[in-house]
Amino acid sequence: MESTPLKTLKSLIEPVFRRPEFIQAAALCLRETKAGREVLLVTSRGTGRWVLPKGWPMRGRTLAGAAQQEAWEEAGVFGHVEETPIGYYTYHKRHRTGLAIACRVEVFRLEVVDLARNWPEKKSRKRRWMKPDEAAAAVDEPELAALLRRV
Repeated sequence: MESTPLKTLKSLIEPVFRRPEFIQAAALCLRETKAGREVLLVTSRGTGRWVLPKGWPMRGRTLAGAAQQEAWEEAGVFGHVEETPIGYYTYHKRHRTGLAIACRVEVFRLEVVDLARNWPEKKSRKRRWMKPDEAAAAVDEPELAALLRRV
């Protein structure tokens, strides 16, 4: 296909106005029970929505390591995390200035070994085990819901 002057101009200008995605890391915390596989969700601090434990990259940790740390801080989870992401989802995080920030959340599988009775964010979050379909219905992000249904 030939490049027209308009297409060339568009290809030069469009990236200037497109905001980059910020990367976050999330832990998909799983356990096996007699009734089948379950997913652990936590409430967000701001809106109380059901989400995966997630956060920003951390100096000195891989993205998987950051996801594992967030699982501990937000849900009191001890477990084994896989270093390769199983997928991602996108969402718009509302910044304190009111601007929406486009975020791409890399999701890492974490097999839960144990749960703490007390953890850093216990007073500001709830945690709940759900079947994957129930968890998919509980979250707001369509890409995350699709990922949860594949579990």
